[in-house]
Amino acid sequence: MIEGKYKQFVTDPEDALPYIEYLKYLADYQFGAEVGNCLFGSNKAFKIQRSVNTWRIRNVLSEDGLFLVLRPQDGLFSLTLASGVSIKECLPSPKLRVIVKDEVASVILEEGNVFAKHVKNVDKSLRNGDEAIVVSEDDKLLAVGKVRLSGEEMMEYKRGVAVTVRERWKIRK
Repeated sequence: MIEGKYKQFVTDPEDALPYIEYLKYLADYQFGAEVGNCLFGSNKAFKIQRSVNTWRIRNVLSEDGLFLVLRPQDGLFSLTLASGVSIKECLPSPKLRVIVKDEVASVILEEGNVFAKHVKNVDKSLRNGDEAIVVSEDDKLLAVGKVRLSGEEMMEYKRGVAVTVRERWKIRK
């Protein structure tokens, strides 16, 4: 378990097939009906990693790398760009989306969070603490993060952080 001087806090990847139904139910609970089939219904082979201390599932991996992270605080998923792409392809706009104005899309790709004044449209059912994907007006994925204002508040307020960005699409130079 110990490589060099760093301790590994998760196990080696194992096949996720026995746990796919559980992961689907959890995604449906968190994101809404049929999102579990959207995320895990593809022909991708998934693997899981467990916590070495509690033996609970912590990471869901796909061929592309880290797909979802299961938060220990509340037992819900944190999105990554790989899962954000799956959600964007599967759900119609504006479901689980925060749509930003085109003039700030390039800034969000480079740094910073999404502010309420830059939000063009949003899924009104989003609440503070929910996971969401940030897209441009033409529905290009920019980032994923945690919502800090409800969907209604994002459209009404002109100040404050709307989404704390966790991971953004890499700009290829």
